[in-house]
Amino acid sequence: MRITDLLAKESIILNGKPESKEAAIHAMGDLMEKSGNLTDKAAYIQGLFAREEESTTAVGEGIAIPHYKGDAVSRPGLAAMVIPGGVDFDSVDGQPVTLIFAIAAPNTKENVHLDVLSKLSVLLMDENFAQNLRKAKSPDAFLRIIDEAESARDAESTAEKKTPEIEKKRVRLLAVTGCPTGIAHTFMAAEGLEKSAAKQGYSIKVETRGSGGAKNVLTPEEIAAADCIIVAADTQVPMERFDGRPVIECQVSDGISKADQLVARAVSGSVPIYHAKGGAEDAAPTSGGGGWHTVYKHLMNGVSHMLPFVVGGGILIAVAFLIDGLMVDLSSVSDEVRSQFGTITPVAALFKSIGNVAFGFMLPVLAGFIAMSIADRPGLAVGVVGGAIAANGTSGFLGALAAGFIAGYLVVFLRKVFAKLPKGMDGLKPVLLYPLLGILGVGLIMTYIIEPPIGALNTAMNNGLAAMHGTSKILLGLLLGGMMSVDFGGPVNKAAYVFGTASIAAGNYDIMAAVMVGGMVPPCAIALATLLFKNKFTQAERKAGPTNFIMGLSFITEGAIPFAASDPLRVIPSCIVGSAVAGALSMAFSCTLMAPHGGIFVFPVVDHALFYLLSLVVGTVVSAILLGILKKPVKN
Repeated sequence: MRITDLLAKESIILNGKPESKEAAIHAMGDLMEKSGNLTDKAAYIQGLFAREEESTTAVGEGIAIPHYKGDAVSRPGLAAMVIPGGVDFDSVDGQPVTLIFAIAAPNTKENVHLDVLSKLSVLLMDENFAQNLRKAKSPDAFLRIIDEAESARDAESTAEKKTPEIEKKRVRLLAVTGCPTGIAHTFMAAEGLEKSAAKQGYSIKVETRGSGGAKNVLTPEEIAAADCIIVAADTQVPMERFDGRPVIECQVSDGISKADQLVARAVSGSVPIYHAKGGAEDAAPTSGGGGWHTVYKHLMNGVSHMLPFVVGGGILIAVAFLIDGLMVDLSSVSDEVRSQFGTITPVAALFKSIGNVAFGFMLPVLAGFIAMSIADRPGLAVGVVGGAIAANGTSGFLGALAAGFIAGYLVVFLRKVFAKLPKGMDGLKPVLLYPLLGILGVGLIMTYIIEPPIGALNTAMNNGLAAMHGTSKILLGLLLGGMMSVDFGGPVNKAAYVFGTASIAAGNYDIMAAVMVGGMVPPCAIALATLLFKNKFTQAERKAGPTNFIMGLSFITEGAIPFAASDPLRVIPSCIVGSAVAGALSMAFSCTLMAPHGGIFVFPVVDHALFYLLSLVVGTVVSAILLGILKKPVKN
């Protein structure tokens, strides 16, 4: 298969005039549709935008290669546009884009087309080739230029293969390239490093980790003989094999735009030695970036593993409320029975029990995988125990976040402490020393440093709330509603909730109404924000967002935790404001609630139910708008 087999004449425009990046992407979708490669043009275009949100596909030198792989594509294809006047495409070098190739790849196991697409990416690194395409007078001429360049490239590769291995210069530099999609940037970075090394007189071998899997894989002998290894990747790369070797880690875009600097640095002799976390027994993911990027990477590792527990458990609990709501007339049962809402019927009790078990793993998993991201496998058990202490104690969600980082860096510290032990004890470190001392250490820190101040704060808040009751209903509703969003099921949230349930026993039903509506706002607001402000959330967050409507309407505030964990400084304040507004409105409308749980399923027993619903809607909209304002557009 050749490049021209994927590019039809009707999918080429030589005088494109898009006024913006968005217009250019829509135009590429139209061109791709003309060649009959798509089953869903809208989904394909959405996929191109989603890829741009991860990082721009404008690689510099006036070239952009937007690409998508998924079910919206029926067969592999290309579309091309020359833009004589240029268009702003958020290029890595800040220059306007004048040549765009869009890629459409089907979501199949057969990846024959990936070799063709990677060859195109490599050809575009040649300035003369790209310039000739810009000057093409017709689609036929455009295709002929590609065909001639591809033939020359194939001939060059064939000649290189015929060169006896003994005559090749010994490999001294090695590299690994990889991007999240694995279609274009991976191979362009590889070509950039190869060209730069050749220009500077050095030989290099590049391992590419694309959609078709790892190719040109580095051998242990080559790694041992290398002067330096460049890892230009935005995806996971097995790093343990590079233990004890000089390694440069950077983003894949640096392999394209900063190849000369990387090669020069690699041969300078000043590259630090890489030490695999825990030595050669562990494998480590890699990612370029500095301090906050590293913290965010650790955080997201915990969030991504926690999310299935939140979604699965939350929806099961919501189903339990639905079953009881359909099978029990709450207005005709006693307060005692109503307080068991969600477990009144045996079927509902079963669903809620399973959901609660899933929820029980949520915070330990969050902390465990944050710690694992920092310290690899030895950090997992330590983090899980720290998260469990937070979940069962007074610190809750915020404590689990702290536990993850404490556990991870505690294990890193233990590694350094035990680094000088005899080599024969290496096998004992991950199975005895790290878990024993790590679990003991994180347990002591959580028990005596993290938990006490939060527990004291919890007690003080309960006393303060009791003192406030009766002074100002609206102010109390504002405070209680806001507290429900401080830690989404943690001690502050629980303090407000316990105060609300205690008030039911005392016959003050308006307090519970303010508490519940405040707890319903965060998940609902996040779900709404993922629909209104798509560029402020990752693709995974946008997919998970709508499930928060179910959890929010079921009064499962914990559904907001993954989103708050990934961006706490913006998500938590936004939710607090909306929840506080909802709680205050509930009090102002004199809404009352005699059930301690259930969300929308117990609205039939709420006094002034329409005003209560209005309170929820207003609070949700306020928080969603604040999220859209405060959160930054997602970038890789």
